[in-house]
Amino acid sequence: MKRLISALFLILLALPAAAAVKIQEITSPGGITAWLVEDHSIPFTALDIRFRGGTSLDAPGKRGATNLMTGLLEEGAGDLDAQAYARRLESLAASFGFSSDADTIKVSAEMLSENRDEAVALLRDTLLHPRFDPTAIERVRAQVLSGLRSDAKDPNEIAGAAFRKMAYGDHPYGSDGKGTINSIGDLTRDDLVTAHQGALARDRMYVAAVGDITPEALGQMLDTLLGDLPETGTPLPPKADVTITGGTTVIPFDTPQSVALFGQRGMDRDDPDFFAAYVLNTILGGGSFESRLMTEVREKRGLTYGVYSYLVPRDLAAVYMGSVASGNDRIAKAIQVIHDEWVRMQTEGVTEKELQDAKTYLTGAYPLRFDGNSRIAAIMVGMQMDGRPIDYIATRNDKINAVTQDDVNRVAAKLLDPDQLHFVVVGQPTGLESETN
Repeated sequence: MKRLISALFLILLALPAAAAVKIQEITSPGGITAWLVEDHSIPFTALDIRFRGGTSLDAPGKRGATNLMTGLLEEGAGDLDAQAYARRLESLAASFGFSSDADTIKVSAEMLSENRDEAVALLRDTLLHPRFDPTAIERVRAQVLSGLRSDAKDPNEIAGAAFRKMAYGDHPYGSDGKGTINSIGDLTRDDLVTAHQGALARDRMYVAAVGDITPEALGQMLDTLLGDLPETGTPLPPKADVTITGGTTVIPFDTPQSVALFGQRGMDRDDPDFFAAYVLNTILGGGSFESRLMTEVREKRGLTYGVYSYLVPRDLAAVYMGSVASGNDRIAKAIQVIHDEWVRMQTEGVTEKELQDAKTYLTGAYPLRFDGNSRIAAIMVGMQMDGRPIDYIATRNDKINAVTQDDVNRVAAKLLDPDQLHFVVVGQPTGLESETN
């Protein structure tokens, strides 16, 4: 009931934000396609650009090159070294962001209308002419290496590295996109230039803009900003085989609390049953305090502060994962309860009340995502990458509401595979040893 009341409140509070999102598809004179939401209420525009491929594009033996290259984009461009670049950005009252993950390089920009031309010129230099100065390379390299050394002492990162390797093997997904201490140490400036030229290309580019800009002005801006990028880039890797099998892997680590990642094969985002799987996950362990896993593991037994499950439909493979942390003397019991709930959901399905509560929660929370120009731009560019139609924002909740109890139960029987569920445990768990089904 609390969940229902909360979701209804969210609907009443936030529905106008989503309802106001009216997307136009524009094509620049140079042939660049983008999605635009015009909003002239404030003199401000948010721009989001994504390039498919991400750290998975790293060449053999050059792991971490794309991540390091992305981290250096804001360290100087054209005639501006890192300090001059930062001063110029500040003087324009603009904000740029650059990041990478296994599938994507993300570029975001926020700019005032009065400074838009100058901000676009600076961003253009950033994307086309990054300096990769030696001093900047060494500074950012040191930051990455420091992070990798910290990761080596973090139980969650240790578990993630082990799970990735078991799930994806030698595919780029199977290793850390940040690289290793050895691979990062060996990267040269030429490696970064090669990574830059192969990753930022028009054949894998997606663009969205929100704010004080007309379709005509956006088209001209996109040609100026992106028209001179390479037409094609590094070929994308092949699909990954998900190789993980059921069982338990224990990695000894001196800590009073064990952490566990668990997972199995998942479901692709373009699967016709994906929305049913999304609702299923919300009921099983999708982040709510009223999920089955939270109820059984935390509320009834007090074995953890939090336990979650989540679908991970990457571009080249899909897994279904979860996480939990508990005392060394209780983690074995927590894992047993999670496994039992996997079995119960697969064999018994969900109740009609669970289904309706989950749908109310999901449809009520959705409008809260549209809380600013930058967030809306990010959502729109994500929609493009996921192959969603331009009216998806208006129809998404209809797709959730169309999911039936039979749909969820059929998908639970098909998707959930307790025998192939693998737990990676880092800590000193009592009564738990490595074993494979």
